[in-house]
Amino acid sequence: MALVSFAASLSLPIAVAAAAAAVRSRAVVLRRAMSSSSVSAAAPARVGVVQMTSVGDIDANYATCSRLTKEAAAAGVKFLCFPEVFSFIGSKDGESVKLAEPLDGPIMQRYCSLASESSIWLSLGGFQEKGPDDSQQYNTHVLIDDSGKVRSSYRKIHLFDVDVPGNMVYKESRFTAAGDTVVAVDSPFGRLGLTVCYDLRFPELYQCLRFKHQAQVLLVPSAFTKVTGEAHWEILLRARAIETQCYIIAAAQAGKHNEKRESYGDSIIIDPWGTVIARLADRLSTGFSVADIDLSKVEAVRTKMPIAEHRKFDSVWKSSSL
Repeated sequence: MALVSFAASLSLPIAVAAAAAAVRSRAVVLRRAMSSSSVSAAAPARVGVVQMTSVGDIDANYATCSRLTKEAAAAGVKFLCFPEVFSFIGSKDGESVKLAEPLDGPIMQRYCSLASESSIWLSLGGFQEKGPDDSQQYNTHVLIDDSGKVRSSYRKIHLFDVDVPGNMVYKESRFTAAGDTVVAVDSPFGRLGLTVCYDLRFPELYQCLRFKHQAQVLLVPSAFTKVTGEAHWEILLRARAIETQCYIIAAAQAGKHNEKRESYGDSIIIDPWGTVIARLADRLSTGFSVADIDLSKVEAVRTKMPIAEHRKFDSVWKSSSL
């Protein structure tokens, strides 16, 4: 009798624990189902990625951007992504600082009007925004919606101060102030994570955008050098897509801008599995490539490979010293 009573006393907490586990399991399934149904309810969105060769002429660059925007809108694109320094690439040190403007200045207002007239969202990576003083600018990624409103902006955090082997010395911080804020924003194309060029080499930024800011699409407007692009461009982009299970839209500068500067090109769009789903026919031409962003694919990849549930970094990893 005592043995039966003891067994019965054990079975109660075991049954309670089992029931609690079942409830938790059902809750996880329900959250996934709700998330999947809400994401898949949205139709795939057509997006475009631009490749261009900006020069030291604001009007000429705007003419190129305007033409590509109108062509993309006519092709059904709802969101068009331009590369870093889309509006101006100078040939002399400090030239861009003199042209830097606030985001409500006339240069950006032209692009706001372009977005509104074309009924299209624009990602404008690497605008020369007026900095904290007259000697500095910000390298700013600007997001404009289809009504012509600046929806969000991100100031590049990681500045390109390097001596590229076989190339030249770059010192972006000489005229550019670094940003200090991670930016993600909701849009009709999913939750967008904003970055710029050299940020690509710092995976912790992309991990933060995915796991702390719930990004689904990561934007990487760039002007990679020819040397670094040949070595690392595609592999870094595909790695960021795989690690975060996000779409990547990477608009790139291409070709020779002047006697001193040349960019690698190769504008591409990558899906959450790490597959390149759009790119231009070559690395030098000016134009755009198109793909459909389907957020149900983001959810499918994350459900089948649930790294967010397996991730230990925030709660387990601890630093140690000897």
